This record gives sequence, C-alpha cells and structure tokens, in this order.
Amino acid sequence: MKELNKQTAPKPQRKERIIQFGEGNFLRAFVDWIIMKTDQATDFDASVVVVQPIAQGMTEKLEQQDCLYHVNLQGLSDGKPVNTLELVDTISRTVNPYANHAAFLALASLPDVRFVISNTTEAGIAFDPECHLNDAPPASYPGKLTQLLYQRYLAFNGDPEKGLIILPCELIFQNGHHLAECIRQYIELWKTELGSDYEGFRRWVAESCYVCATLVDRIVPGFPRKDIDAIQQQIGYADQMVVQGEAFHLWVIETAPNLPLEKLENEFPAGKAGLNIVFTTDESPYHERKVTLLNGPHTVLSPVAFLSGLNIVRDTCQHDVLGRFVRQVMYQELMPTLNLPEDELLQFANDVMERFQNPYVDHQLTSIMLNSFPKFQTRDLPGLKTYLQRKGTLPKGLVLGLAAIIVYYKGGARADGTAYQPNDDKQIIDLLQKLWATRDTRQLAEGVLAADALIWHEHGNLNQIPGLTDLLTSYIDAILQNGMLDTVQQVIA
Repeated sequence: MKELNKQTAPKPQRKERIIQFGEGNFLRAFVDWIIMKTDQATDFDASVVVVQPIAQGMTEKLEQQDCLYHVNLQGLSDGKPVNTLELVDTISRTVNPYANHAAFLALASLPDVRFVISNTTEAGIAFDPECHLNDAPPASYPGKLTQLLYQRYLAFNGDPEKGLIILPCELIFQNGHHLAECIRQYIELWKTELGSDYEGFRRWVAESCYVCATLVDRIVPGFPRKDIDAIQQQIGYADQMVVQGEAFHLWVIETAPNLPLEKLENEFPAGKAGLNIVFTTDESPYHERKVTLLNGPHTVLSPVAFLSGLNIVRDTCQHDVLGRFVRQVMYQELMPTLNLPEDELLQFANDVMERFQNPYVDHQLTSIMLNSFPKFQTRDLPGLKTYLQRKGTLPKGLVLGLAAIIVYYKGGARADGTAYQPNDDKQIIDLLQKLWATRDTRQLAEGVLAADALIWHEHGNLNQIPGLTDLLTSYIDAILQNGMLDTVQQVIA
C-alpha cells in the first residue's frame, strides 16, 4: 500500500486565496471539499492555507501527507445509496502560529488572499480582554484574526482592494455578527497599541472587510475507525486522515451589510459549481427552517419511538405507524409554520427524510433525548404556537411528542419491557418526579406547562395556550392506558 503524498498522488498548484482557521474533520469534509468542487467546475483556482487555531492540533499529521486526504461521503440521494471516496487536494500548506508566529503574520502579505474561513467550535467566537496586539499569538480566534487584519492593513497601506471576505462556520446563529463585534472590540481595546494607525485601521476594517454570517449543515462523524482497513484497501493509500461525512450538504451565506450580494456570488463562485449553496441577505429564515424541519421532528420522534420499543432514527422513519407520525409532524404540522417558498421547504423536508434514513448511520434515539424539554422549547414550541395561530387548532403530533417527553421522564419500562432511567438536568428530573408523585395527570400536565422559569422562559405559562392543557392531559392518559403505539395510531388517524 502506498504512502499518500504529492509524489504518489500529483497535487495541482493553485493560488492561495483562502486562509482557514481550523483543520478539523468538519472543515475538511465540508468547506475544503466544496472549494475543491468549485475549483473543478469554475475558474476559481483557489487553494487553502490552514492555520492551527489552538496550541494542540493536527497540522503536523496533515503535513506528513502533504495535506492530501480522502473524504468518504455516505447517505441517500433520490432514494439511492451513496458511498463515495474522493481525494481532496485543496489545502496547499499549514501554519502553526504557536510554533512559528512569523509565518502566521506573513500570511497577511499574500497578494491573492481574499477569504478567511473558520470553524473554531461554538466557543471560538468570543472576546478575551486578556489578548494583546503583540501577543505571539493572541489566545482567541477573533484576536488572531484582528492581528492578521492589522498586518494586512500595514502590508498594503490600507488598500481597500486588499480587504478580506470572512466566512465563519461556527455553529452559532448569526456567527458573522458576533465575530464582527469581537473584531470591533479588539480594535477599541488595542487603541493605544495601534497608536496613529487606529483610525485608519478601524475605517479600513469597517469599509473594506466583510464579515458574513453563515449556516452550515453536514453531519461529519470523522475518522472511520471501523471502516478504515477496507477504505485503505479500496483507495490503495495508507491515508491516516480519511474523514467520513454524510452525502447531504448545505451552506447558506448571508452577505455583509456593505457587500453587494452579486459581488459576493461572483467572487466566491461555489454557487456555480452545482453545489447546495445559498447566497442571501438574511440567513434567519434558513436557520429557522433547519431548526424546525430537522431538529424539530428529531425532538418529538425520539421519545415517541423509544417508548414504542425502537432505538434508531432510521427504523423509526421506516416503521409503518411511526413513519407516518414523523411525516405528519414534518409536512403537515411544522412545514406550514415557515415562511420560505413552499417548493424550497418541500425539497428541504424531503432531504431531511433521506438523511433520517441514512443506511450508513445508526443514529441512536437516546443521543437525541438529552435535554428534551429545552429542545422542545426552542425547536417545536414556536411551531406549535404558529400552527395554532394560522390553523385555529393545535398540532396533534407535536402535542403528542410533548406528552411522550413527559411520560419518558417518569422512568420505568418501555413497550418491549426494557427498563430505563431518564438522565437529565437535576432540577427538571426533580420537578417531574414531584409531579408524577401526585398520581394526577391533569396536575402533572399543568405543572409542566407552568414551569416557565425552569423550562419555557420567554414563552411563559403554557397553560394559557387555548386547549393545550386538556389535549396534553388526554394524550398522557392515552399513553398510560393504551400504550404509545396505539396512541400514535389514534393521532395519525
């Protein structure tokens, strides 16, 4: 079996247009794969310089393979299994600012660089007031980025054409808004250190650099330990950096306030490569769509299916009764609460159903059920209230899902006799145990719906929602008396 390097797998030379903070599985299976596809389909001609964002990282392992690696994508597409292996040759080199800070600062002088991309975890976009302009390097990602921007400002004498387009991929809503605010805070914090450059640098960042908000979506399990021997035999290389991900991908990019949408689309031509890329002036409807149609059904199907005796999301969707329940929740109850065009919503919902049925991933229901009440509050309750407002009646599947969560927290045994003990926030566990001890399902339902401080927060006391207390109580009674599966059949009938 061959070693993987640029001698055994010829590697094209492309312009270093992108600086990427992060070398983890997600960026390599999502962003770098997208850039490779864009290079292949357009004249983008871009490569990526990877910056290791923390002291401990994987850049050394990448360099051992000349930054070459394979991506294994698995899933369903139009109902057919997909299982592909592709060599990704996007990354030109890596830089570790902790080992060579001068090399990191030198990236600011690269003439072709136009983009900065990052995924430094949800905690990565944070302002640390202990960071200084002359740190080698600053501890935080926004601190490193601001330092790099200042070096670029100096290197090109504030040339407005040398500003950067910044695309954070951290999994927080409005990530670009948060990052832009951190950069602004560092410029103010470092005002004295910047000296006479302060005003010019501040204005250059504000007018010539563009921080976009993005939404990224692809499940990336990472290194395929159980499949690696077969994969290496198939590709013929001893690739130690293989990364496995689902076939589905989506990248929504909200342009910055001072960057025209058409200009962004022209400069970053990923949308012309046949990829699932959306350029928009407002990311929020797409964020709402993902939370509602992907996470929302997950939250209610999990306790319903688990108490029915199932363990896997895929098996739930393929079950004669429970599959109809999932589709009712998604297509009839949640989809009508969203505001994007119906054809876009339908396509996304269809994609989600294929993702739920991925034959290569055994997605455990119990992995979804932790923190079920907070998840219902953010993912399903807004849809429940909107549905009631628009339709004049309560969405039965969503209410049944809430009833199933409440019954799950009772503990005991599920339909197949398997004993289980709920594991969650102690305050919520204590509340449910106290309410179940009353042996009064009406009081139980009222107590859960009234837990505004602990569970529902800005939504207040949910007993005020017309008909909800009655319907929830009736579903809890039905589950206890008839079992979960029979109750689901009644609801979908």
